[in-house]
Amino acid sequence: MSRETTQATLSGNVTIGLDLGDRRSHVYAVDADGRCLTEATIATTSGGLGQYFAARPGCRVVLEVGTHSPWVARALRAWGHHVVVANPSATYGSRRRRTRNDRRDAEFLARQGRADERLLHPMEHRSAEAQTHLAMIRARDQLVQTRTKVINHVRGAVKSMGSRLSRCSAEAFPRRAAVELPDPLRPALAPLVEMLTLLTRQITAYDRQLATLVRTRYPVAQRLQQPAGVGPLTALAYVLLVEDPTRFRRSRLAGAYFGLVPRLDASSDSRPQLRISKAGDELGRRLLVSAAHYILGPFGPPCDLRRHGEAIARRGGKNAKKRAVVAVARKLAVLLHRLWVSGGAYDPDFIQQRQARAA
Repeated sequence: MSRETTQATLSGNVTIGLDLGDRRSHVYAVDADGRCLTEATIATTSGGLGQYFAARPGCRVVLEVGTHSPWVARALRAWGHHVVVANPSATYGSRRRRTRNDRRDAEFLARQGRADERLLHPMEHRSAEAQTHLAMIRARDQLVQTRTKVINHVRGAVKSMGSRLSRCSAEAFPRRAAVELPDPLRPALAPLVEMLTLLTRQITAYDRQLATLVRTRYPVAQRLQQPAGVGPLTALAYVLLVEDPTRFRRSRLAGAYFGLVPRLDASSDSRPQLRISKAGDELGRRLLVSAAHYILGPFGPPCDLRRHGEAIARRGGKNAKKRAVVAVARKLAVLLHRLWVSGGAYDPDFIQQRQARAA
């Protein structure tokens, strides 16, 4: 479908809503007065987008974040357009509109973008380089999860036959299992054990590549490894996910960026205590929470972060330990941003020493 006007009518006062589909995308353009200028359906490919947008005068293009939005946004900016990437979960809330299709979605984006960009809660995509390096971290994470599932399956199958495999690390599991597998289960489980060896080998290869990235491309990630529990993987993921530390006016906003602050639903005198928002990247939040578990665990050294978590856990109540872990993860996100922008050294007892001086 295509309903076009002359190219001269598409100027800086034009707002185009672009509803991205996996194969086809819908375009809806309005002028400054809200009149529909053009509608079209184009292919979601570089060629299809270029045929429609490359020769157009610069205008505002509004699209939702999704699988295709990073490369589409970069291409549109290269063609001279002002791109607004909308956050659908914040724009629509917990429920989408009841009557919707590609055309309605494109029109909604165009009219919202024409009215006020802030209504769309715009997001900023990462650079192509950061996206490429993040893909390596995500690929490693998939291998780790697969290895864990396979190990759990093998252990469960052996238990169901009345035997047990001895406890060991994931790296040592293939060697142990190859010796301890019951003979009746070997035809079924031996191929899985062999696959675990390949998975571990590939995970190790990823670790070496990520360590090289930290050393050669992201030296700031080395400085972020000063707090206990923050290794090369967590530090590098943090740097790639934030990418630009100046995006936060204050370091405290880093906790909200990773979805580690409580949701807000206040009205009048009602101030209910809600769960954390879980906004932002799930992998980055999981790595910060994992580091918080280490800090509060048996091997975590004494430090301000550990004392903060222990103080929250001592308050008791339902899920006190979980709240303590989330609180430490939130403070850790803030601390890493502060170390990044300040360039200073990490003092694990800074707050304790300041309180002692004040006393």
